[in-house]
Parts: sequence; structure tokens; C-alpha cells
Amino acid sequence: MLTSDRLRAARDWAASIRRAQEDLAALTRAREESEARLRDARQTDAMKAVTGTSAIDNAIAATQRMIQMLQRELAALKKTLSDTELRTLTDMIGQLPAV
Repeated sequence: MLTSDRLRAARDWAASIRRAQEDLAALTRAREESEARLRDARQTDAMKAVTGTSAIDNAIAATQRMIQMLQRELAALKKTLSDTELRTLTDMIGQLPAV
């Protein structure tokens, strides 16, 4: 893979991780709001009552798994970059997401 291709791929992976982390935060907030509304209405989550997990719990778990997969891929890709390429990448996108 050419250097520019590796840099582009790493940049794209990092951007995907950030978006997924933002989605995870939004899902977590939505779960808290939903649970609060259910408590206020003195209702239960029908899916959670039947299956043990709510739809939003499933979405959160899937997003967490996706973030872990993206982080593993970025870590593997970072191993192929030189120090100069890593500095260039950091200059392009800022601090890389933790892996």
C-alpha cells in the first residue's frame, strides 16, 4: 500500500472511530432519557421485559463492538506507518483516538 493510501486509510479509520464514539454517547443519552420517561410514566420497556435487553441496549452493545473492531484495525494500520507518517497523520486529524 502506498504511503498516501495508508495515511488516507488511517485518517478514515480515525474519523470512523470518532463518529462511532459520538453515536455511542448519543445512544447512552437516549437510553437515560428513555428510562427516565418510562419511570415517570410508571411503565416498563416491553422488549426488555421479554428479552432481558432493550433495543437501545442492543444498539449500544453493537456500537461498542464496532468501536473495538475499528480500534483494532487502526492499531494494526498504525504499525505500518513510519514516525513521519504518524506525525503527518496527527497534523491532518489531530490526536488519534486511543487504541
